[in-house]
Amino acid sequence: MPETDPSQSLLRLLADQPDTARDLSLVADFDITRRDPVENLSLPSGEPLEVVAGDASGGSYYLVGPETAARRPVLYADSEGGASLVAADLAEALSVFIALAWWRDAGNGTDLADLEAELRENEPGIDELRAGLTAALGLPAVSLEHARDLLLAAAARTAPDYVPIADFPDAEPYELLFEPV
Repeated sequence: MPETDPSQSLLRLLADQPDTARDLSLVADFDITRRDPVENLSLPSGEPLEVVAGDASGGSYYLVGPETAARRPVLYADSEGGASLVAADLAEALSVFIALAWWRDAGNGTDLADLEAELRENEPGIDELRAGLTAALGLPAVSLEHARDLLLAAAARTAPDYVPIADFPDAEPYELLFEPV
C-alpha cells in the first residue's frame, strides 16, 4: 500500500539527518527523540493519536487521525493540562515552529517584534538556523505574521472534537492553550 501521509516522510528525514533534528529541537523545541506521551490521551472525535515528538517541558506533539489519511492535524498537549491543534499537518507545524520558536506566546497578544528581538538576542545565528532547516526539510519559509495566522487558525479548530482528555477515571478535558476569537 502506498504511503499517503507525507508526515511520515518528514519524520524519516529527521531520523536520517540527526543534525537537522538537533537544530529543529534547538530552534523549535520539537524533539523527535522524546516520544513518551505527556499521558495517555483520547479525543472526543475518537480519532487515533500518534506521538511524534516532545518538548523540554514534558509536552507532546501528536499526529491526529489514521495513518492512511492524506493530511493529519498536529495536536500539542503540555504537561500542565493545556492543549491545542497547532497546524493542519506536520509540514505546516514545522514551518510555524521554525518561524515562531516561541509559538506558545504568539497568541496572547504579545508583540511579535518584541518576541523576535528577544530570540535574536539569545540566538544571534537564528537566520542561518532557520534557512538551514527550511532547506533541509523542503519547507517554505513563512513570515512571523503568517505563522501566527496559521497557528491561530489551527487552534480555532481545536474545540470541541480535538480537546484531549486523559485516559483515567474522572479526568477533565484539557484546557485550550489559545482562547477562541
